[in-house]
Amino acid sequence: MSTGAIVGMVLGIVGALIMGAFIGYRWAASAFKKQLKNNPPINEQQIRAMYAQMGRKPSESQIRQIMNSYKSQANK
Repeated sequence: MSTGAIVGMVLGIVGALIMGAFIGYRWAASAFKKQLKNNPPINEQQIRAMYAQMGRKPSESQIRQIMNSYKSQANK
């Protein structure tokens, strides 16, 4: 094998590893965002429980406002 063939093979392997890492990162980020969108870490019942622990009864508009602010942060 000539030196040029070895260098070409090494560059091909390195290029494939870089592309694989990039594609894997994009796929994992997309899957993570989809998972958060489908299963948010907080829901309306948890917000109600949080307000109850503080001794308050939240209005529906307050709950919607908190959920909307969470969703807008999640979409960024």
